[in-house]
Amino acid sequence: MEITPLNKWIPNLKRPLVIAGPCSAETEEQCLSVARNIVQQEDVRVFRAGIWKPRTRPGTFEGVGEEGLPWLQKVKEETGLLTSCEVATAAHAELALKYGVDILWIGARTSANPFAVQEIADALKGTRVPVLVKNPINADLALWVGAIERIATAGITKIGAIHRGFSTHEKTVYRNRPLWRIPIELKSKIPGLPIICDPSHIAGTRDLIQKVSQKAMDVDFEGLMIETHCNPDEAWSDAKQQVTPGRLSEILSTISVRTEYSHDRNFEQELDDLRDKIDRVDNDLLESLQERMKIVDSIGKAKINANITALQVHRMDELMKKRMQIAEALGLNPQYIKEIYDVIHDHSVKVQTEMMNDSHPNKEEK
Repeated sequence: MEITPLNKWIPNLKRPLVIAGPCSAETEEQCLSVARNIVQQEDVRVFRAGIWKPRTRPGTFEGVGEEGLPWLQKVKEETGLLTSCEVATAAHAELALKYGVDILWIGARTSANPFAVQEIADALKGTRVPVLVKNPINADLALWVGAIERIATAGITKIGAIHRGFSTHEKTVYRNRPLWRIPIELKSKIPGLPIICDPSHIAGTRDLIQKVSQKAMDVDFEGLMIETHCNPDEAWSDAKQQVTPGRLSEILSTISVRTEYSHDRNFEQELDDLRDKIDRVDNDLLESLQERMKIVDSIGKAKINANITALQVHRMDELMKKRMQIAEALGLNPQYIKEIYDVIHDHSVKVQTEMMNDSHPNKEEK
């Protein structure tokens, strides 16, 4: 997959790229007012505004539609900012191109639908417009990669990803759980792919936006998309997660941008030594897991002989409770340990279930 570096899309780019603007384009004056304020920030290079707003239920504000596209043209003419908006259909993409929108993005609901992404990709064939693909609502890395690949096969090389977090039924401090491991894995699967963080949708409240933005920089993301409104509390959509231009300035001034490599040889040597220690610990862990799986096999055979099910819920609950107590006593995050043991237990049950299926007396001979 050919990926054009981000600094080839945006001239004289300084990291991070900042995309800012209201969740929704409400009026021409609202768009221009926000743009006039945020253009004062050197890091802000792109103005964003939702023209079409896919909402969960009908009857809510779903964007002004085509009427708002000339407003983006006026923003660019007056401020020089590049413009961007979300497209959810091929018709949206065609209209955005007609009005000269500089960067398109595909939203989380759309990226979860391969048919919709393919229709947009087909509409973009022969163009050179940059396209950013938000992660799907559900935590499915393959679906995210597939959406990016569909855009790439249309001949688009200026491609990036937007990490906006993942929907969950669990109650957390975030509107959408960040699950940082998923975008980090995306980076390894598609080298050179720029990833922009959308802290507004991850946070859901403006109080958490700075924290999420800093985390994105700490894991080497290339930019931020922050929803900004001159009067956030009166916004027509997602009021709680938008910030004022003044607060945007404060957030950007406090963010520490880190680099992947250091020219300090002493630091690099110290890091190499620490990584060697990590490697040794990991080898011990892998050997322990190998030994554990041998025991799991023995337990599976014993269960088969005793006609016991592979899954024993009470035993698993008891074991997990003890592991959490030990983790807490050792100063480890219990949730972190729970996630690890959930994977270990799921695999153990799978192995024992397969053993039982293979030992079934009615199983056909292969």
